[in-house]
Amino acid sequence: MRDIRTWSGAGALGVPKIEPVESARPCRAMKPVSNDHPLSQLFADHVRESVAGRRLAGCTEIESYLTDLLVRFVHTDGVFAIRREGEPLNSVIEMLAEGDVRLNADSFERERQVHRHIGDYILFWSGVYPDFLRRLRVSGSNDLVCDYTRQGSHSYYVVSTFDYPPFGEEAPTFRRLSEEFEGYTAALADVAASLPIYAA
Repeated sequence: MRDIRTWSGAGALGVPKIEPVESARPCRAMKPVSNDHPLSQLFADHVRESVAGRRLAGCTEIESYLTDLLVRFVHTDGVFAIRREGEPLNSVIEMLAEGDVRLNADSFERERQVHRHIGDYILFWSGVYPDFLRRLRVSGSNDLVCDYTRQGSHSYYVVSTFDYPPFGEEAPTFRRLSEEFEGYTAALADVAASLPIYAA
């Protein structure tokens, strides 16, 4: 029996609750969704329209990244990918500790990986279902004083500083995500409004 996180329906404010449940068998890993899968194509079309509608500095790389983010986060294993001792972390402050080479990160590559996830995590929830972050802030987690927008932007900036192989080609994408974090949050909010499939 192991403890996994799952959606358990709406809470008092209509916000999904994340609670541990007992599982008698391990979860099977979700197969990657290919770029030509209908779900990827659906997300890609709506992301493209949203970025254009917001008059953001859209480019193929940004639109592809946002589409990939939505696809990866369809499954909760993608949303709660950062773990400590096998347990998924949902607090941004705890993730920061996990990605700090002075604390828990065993390499600068791990630091980059965690900061990329923090940026993704905050961008996703801020755009798709911001009530989740509001609930997380007041639920007794360590995030009470966390400025999510500022942290999401900063985490993408940290990722962008890895501008050498094998990460150099991606660095400009993360710099743009950092600089226009609030704009891309609004773009994902538009996508969520047109495709209300995440919030239970």
